[in-house]
Amino acid sequence: MTFDASIGSAAQRVFVSIDTPEIEAARGLAERLAGIVGGVKLGLEFFVGQGPAGIRAVMGGMAAEVRPPLFLDLKLHDIPNTVAAAVRAMLPLQPAFLTIHTSGGPAMMRAAVEAASMTDLPRPRLLGVTVLTSLDDDDLVSVGQGVSVLDQARRLAELAQSCGLDGIICSPAEVAALRADRGPDFVLMVPGIRPTGAPVGDQKRVMTPRDAVDQGADFLVIGRPITQAADPAAAARAIVKELL
Repeated sequence: MTFDASIGSAAQRVFVSIDTPEIEAARGLAERLAGIVGGVKLGLEFFVGQGPAGIRAVMGGMAAEVRPPLFLDLKLHDIPNTVAAAVRAMLPLQPAFLTIHTSGGPAMMRAAVEAASMTDLPRPRLLGVTVLTSLDDDDLVSVGQGVSVLDQARRLAELAQSCGLDGIICSPAEVAALRADRGPDFVLMVPGIRPTGAPVGDQKRVMTPRDAVDQGADFLVIGRPITQAADPAAAARAIVKELL
């Protein structure tokens, strides 16, 4: 896609999370932000409401030269055969990134990796969700995982890399450790990003855009600070400028 010359490659780091079940709202935001951010993230809320046809309506409505990369954040988690079939079903939508849960285990992750390669189209990069940014150490204890968030994220990131995933989803709090553990070529896609002064909302492990990149994040997922702003395009430009 084409970026504004004034913001350059910094914009490519930012994926805007479009959290709505409505096609017109999603398409309007995607069109307004094309060329300002690096891509758009459509997740479970939109997919349950609109399905693959909705994805096509949002992404296919834009000219190829301005269409942003698609991050399809479905967090697939099931038995290996089911996840592999779901990955294959997503390939015609041409996502640049697709998420699965690392807690599904090594057989599930390997099945997803194999399925992602079954395409003549550009292969999507598979990212494994480690620990959701809405969880903290106490939450892990409540579901029977008696380790810290950092330890759990490190374990799952190592497993994801060994199974052939291209990267992981992690909170900003784990970025520095995971970058050191997993090396420079493993993708770290990082939600829980809040510009200085923005409300935290339901996120528990957050960081500013500049700090997250300095820690080692490759891509930043930012939703409400952009999408709920009075001027989403201006809000996105301000965030990108923090990265210059």
